[in-house]
Amino acid sequence: MPLITVKVFENELDEAQSRALIEKITDSVTSVTSEKLRDATWVMIEEIKDKHWAIGGNALALDDVKKMISG
Repeated sequence: MPLITVKVFENELDEAQSRALIEKITDSVTSVTSEKLRDATWVMIEEIKDKHWAIGGNALALDDVKKMISG
């Protein structure tokens, strides 16, 4: 039984985005393994509070990552 955990910032994804992510991850797992595993594939999305993530010793918030992505 595959168990996939995805960690995102708190409030990073809305409900529709979470559902789409879960569906696409499940599709990916079953395409690589077996369609028979679909009903046994667990996907968990864990939300992490701002400043509880860090890169290189620097705590980040969702806004920091959005700035990095936008260039």
